[in-house]
Parts: sequence; C-alpha cells; structure tokens
Amino acid sequence: MTVKERIEGVAARHGRKLEDGRVVCELCPRECKIHPGQRGLCYVRGVTDKGEFVLTTYGRSSGFVVDPIEKKPLYHFLPGTPVLSFGTAGCNLTCKFCQNWHMSKASRDDVLQRPATPATIVRMAQATGSRSVAFTYNDPVIFLEYAVDVAKACHAAGIRTVAVTAGYINPEARKEFFAHMDAANIDLKGFTEKFYRKLASGHLEPVLDTLRYVYHETDTWLEITTLLIPGWNDSDEEISAMARWIVEHLGPDVPLHFSAFHPDWRMKDVPPTPPETVMKARRLAMEAGLRYVYTGNIRDSVGQNTYCHNCGELLIGRMGYTLTAWNLEPIGKCPVCGTECAGVFEERPGNWGARFLPVDPMMFSAHEEG
Repeated sequence: MTVKERIEGVAARHGRKLEDGRVVCELCPRECKIHPGQRGLCYVRGVTDKGEFVLTTYGRSSGFVVDPIEKKPLYHFLPGTPVLSFGTAGCNLTCKFCQNWHMSKASRDDVLQRPATPATIVRMAQATGSRSVAFTYNDPVIFLEYAVDVAKACHAAGIRTVAVTAGYINPEARKEFFAHMDAANIDLKGFTEKFYRKLASGHLEPVLDTLRYVYHETDTWLEITTLLIPGWNDSDEEISAMARWIVEHLGPDVPLHFSAFHPDWRMKDVPPTPPETVMKARRLAMEAGLRYVYTGNIRDSVGQNTYCHNCGELLIGRMGYTLTAWNLEPIGKCPVCGTECAGVFEERPGNWGARFLPVDPMMFSAHEEG
C-alpha cells in the first residue's frame, strides 16, 4: 500500500510509463519508479493521482539574488559581471556535506515563495544589468523544463545562461539541458566510486560522462569545482589522478577550482579543510598539467589570480569576488607574449565587485504576457 499525496505541476519530460501505473523518471541515473501520488527522490518530479508525470516546482523559486559571476565560481566567463542567480528546491543527490542543504534538501513547498515566469526573470535580469542568469543553489537538472524555458527567454533577450550542477543526468536529458547553457560549473565531488556511493548515494562514472559530453559535444564554457573534505577526497594520489584525468579527457585549459570544506549538514563532525591542503591541491593539479587552477574559501591571493600559462604574467587579479587587475589586451591574450587565455572574454571586464543584491520578482511580474 502506497501513501498518496496531492501532486500538481506542469508536464515533465524524460519519463516512461510502466504497465503497473508507475512512471520511470529517466532524467538522471537514479531512474526512480514513481507511483501515482508520489514523488521521486529529488522531491520535485512526481506523478499525479491520474498518472501524469509532472514537475512540481515550475515557476517557483527559493529566492533571487544578483551576485558576481566569480561566486559560481566562473573565473573565465565574462569576469566581473553581475549574474541573476536562483534555485528551487530538492536535489537528485544526497550529499552529506551539502552547503545549501536548506534548499537542496527541502522536502516542503514552503521554501518556494518566489513565483516567477521566464518573462519575469528576463525583466529582472535586464533591470539589474545582469549579463547572465544562473541556475544554482540546488541542482538545476531536476527542474530541467523550467530552466530550459527560462534559458530560451533569456537568449531571445541577449542574456546568457549559467548552470551550476553536479552533472548527474542521463544522456538524453543531458543533451536537451546543455543545449541551452552558455556556461557551466560542474561539481566533480571526488574521484572515487566510494566517495560518491557513501557520501552522495550516487556514482562517479555518470559525472565523468557529463564532463566529457559538455566539453567535447557542446559550446558550453566549462569549469570544474571540487570541495576538498579531510579524509575523504583530499589525498595527494586522488588529487593528482583527478587532474591527470581532466588533462587527458578534457584538456589542460579547463579551469579547476578547489574549495575548502566547512562542517555542515550531516558532516559537522569533520574538521574544516586546512588552507595548506587546498593550496597543495592547486600545486599538484598544475604539476599534472592543468593551466588554470584556483583556491576558494581560504585566504590565498596567488590562488585566486589568473596567470599566463606561457610566461607567468598576471592576467586577471582577484581579491575575493572583486577584480583587482585586468591585463587581457588584446581581448583574451597575454599582453607580454601574446599567448591566448582560454575563456569567454570581452574587451573590458565588469565592475560588479562583491555586491550581493536580493531581488523580489513580484516587482517585475505586473505585465505578464497574455
């Protein structure tokens, strides 16, 4: 006997109905088999009592904020520019170390208090001068239908789109999702199957498949983030192996961000990552052949900057989320030796700085179309 709840939402894609009335959600590798009146593990994709497969969070957000693109983190995509960021609720991984657990682990609709259509989001971005819109805070692949519609509206208005995701998505859904993303930061949470299985109840290989796909089969600008957790994914051997894999399968120009862990969610008994560990990881990754490796959540002026991989000239200086130097003239090239710096750059950077600006969509939703 299953316990039913009232499920409502817009029609979802990437589902297949079984003979017994259940729906297999084929969005991600979990492939939840969902009974009528229930939701999948992500909480946002469910089946109505009539057997319809729906996305329950379409058009509803847990909040909108304009912040620096460097916070995503994206260091080689329109540096210094503001990005309108939002998320919904739920997640298709169960990371015990989640830093945004109040949204990604939400199992209640009361966190979704900011209704916004794609058109409203475009107006918000235009009014705030945001050069892009980021799907973040919880994993956007689970609200694919909403994210894709927002992305289409943004592109029609000349606004770019950014996905901050763990990359845990099946091939067909992946093809649809990333076709509409201009940039992505993908979490490579660890480099062992044990890490993904024990701390995220997932698997490593689907994430590696997503990384390969995005880099080789799309025009999406790609950067990678790894949160270093003491005793779990911070060994020299694992860091070096991961960096070598990136160089071999993606190339040396993909920026890699190492970030320091702080105790949260269900791993409050694990100590914070020492700054020395993060700085050492950067050094090991660069020794493995990566050209652009960064440190986060620690004080490290060198590890935040972008340098020419050929002559060592400072190209982009950073302090926190603020740019302190810009030496990419001509556009995207080292002024000393002329070597190209990989990325999506314009003649001048933005000057948004480290500002954090909450935005209320209700102020922009008065004139919805038809």
